[in-house]
Amino acid sequence: MVTVSLIPVPEPTTTHWIPLFSSLVPAGFPSPASEDVAELFDLNRMLFRHPEATYLVRVSGESMSGAEIHAGDLLAVDKHLEADHNHIVVAVIEGECTVKRLVRQGGSWWLKPENPAYEPYEITEPENLRIWGVVTHVVHELIPGKLTALLRTRE
Repeated sequence: MVTVSLIPVPEPTTTHWIPLFSSLVPAGFPSPASEDVAELFDLNRMLFRHPEATYLVRVSGESMSGAEIHAGDLLAVDKHLEADHNHIVVAVIEGECTVKRLVRQGGSWWLKPENPAYEPYEITEPENLRIWGVVTHVVHELIPGKLTALLRTRE
């Protein structure tokens, strides 16, 4: 199972507007980027739509690699949202925390990994399952070690 460690998200006290350029950046051949700033954007508003009901978790394991969720990634999880078919959720099964896709097939609900090396879990006893929230965003680090350096403990 993928394990997660909870990171509390405090209510943002300030808005940090960053420029959002109007031009798209191609992933193929380079083209000159427009210098026109279309608008200003606050990542807090995107990542934390319900700050009072949102938390972050760090992921371990590779059972969700097909959904581009990898070990060390941060997930923004919203407890305010109601989990539904095809949502990626943080769930507790018989006391163990995991990240999986919630899927309804026929009359059954499943927690499915996004890696064929792992088995899906059929929810046969809903009383043994607790959904801790819906994953809304993934922060995937491209420069190893930078994310860890930015995290601070609550000491």
